[in-house]
Amino acid sequence: MSICLSITNLSKVYPTGEGVKGFSLDIKNGELVTLLGPSGCGKSTVLRSVGGFIDPNEGSIKIDGNEVNHLPPEKRPSAMVFQSYNLWPHMTVFDNLAFSLKLKKIKKNVIIEKVKWALNLVQLPGYEKKYPTELSGGQQQRIALARALLLEPKVLLLDEPFSALDAKLRHELREELREIQAKQQLTMLFVTHDQEEALSISDRIVVMNKGKVEQIDSPQNIYNYPASMFVAQFIGKMNFLKGYAQNDKINIGSLAYPNLNQYKGNVTVAVRPEDIVIANEVENGLVATIEKVMMLGHYAEVSLKTDFGKLKMFVDRSNMSQFKMQHNIRITFATIQAFPEENDLHNNEYTKIQNLTKEEIKVYEKV
Repeated sequence: MSICLSITNLSKVYPTGEGVKGFSLDIKNGELVTLLGPSGCGKSTVLRSVGGFIDPNEGSIKIDGNEVNHLPPEKRPSAMVFQSYNLWPHMTVFDNLAFSLKLKKIKKNVIIEKVKWALNLVQLPGYEKKYPTELSGGQQQRIALARALLLEPKVLLLDEPFSALDAKLRHELREELREIQAKQQLTMLFVTHDQEEALSISDRIVVMNKGKVEQIDSPQNIYNYPASMFVAQFIGKMNFLKGYAQNDKINIGSLAYPNLNQYKGNVTVAVRPEDIVIANEVENGLVATIEKVMMLGHYAEVSLKTDFGKLKMFVDRSNMSQFKMQHNIRITFATIQAFPEENDLHNNEYTKIQNLTKEEIKVYEKV
């Protein structure tokens, strides 16, 4: 699959010191890539540089192999969908959508067909005569998306387009966006600070922090194999415990796990709530006191207190009754990941992780 968008060594630093430095990314044709990170991490700076709304200090931006740094936004083969809908309130939906087509001197009958096509694509057929003030927020954002699609961009840029909508509508629209993207084989660069949104719609995710890339990978690998402590903390819920690495083992109390990366000394062990399990009769386990049980829909969250830190554990709602307040249970971990503590990093920006299944641990213990 050929490269549609290529960003090489992009840098844009503001007087405050914020921005991006040395950012590089290649996006394939038909791929949806999401820039994910907290406010101020530089994700919107990258997006707006690609769209031509910001002039970078350094770096190259190529679309379909052609450098576009020198081109203004309207001359670039890209289109932007903003958080604010930017629809002209005095124009009908048809006129909002047809405006850019009229500037291109496209024939009226062709414009009518294209507008009809775009409205069908965003599931708003028959809305041509309505005004933006007559539409809901979700409908206005669909019109904004349709307007961008009518430009037939090589790259569609989306800057937190659903953040102003309620949770239910956000969920619906991102599903629709993914369907449109797959159906039309669109190349998209999507910006969000919502990790659930990023995990649900992306082919790949670029996790950013303070203007730098922490990890570029598939949603599954971002979640299961975070490349740094920042990614582990930022993506999903994660428990962190104190552990100690010595020789070939990482020890957490009575539990021992293979030390595949040969860490030494204090380590931080990361465990997902869904990977905390009740120890069976023959397993060692950490003693944990149940402090709270909360129903969260199809599962329950159990708050635990251990000698190594407080933990959150997810259990099926049908098993809630067996978890009693202030009772002690013994737990173990189906999968762990380990990171050396900050003082032991020796200035390495990224750390290796280890991800061990229960079966792998059993095999190791027999050796």
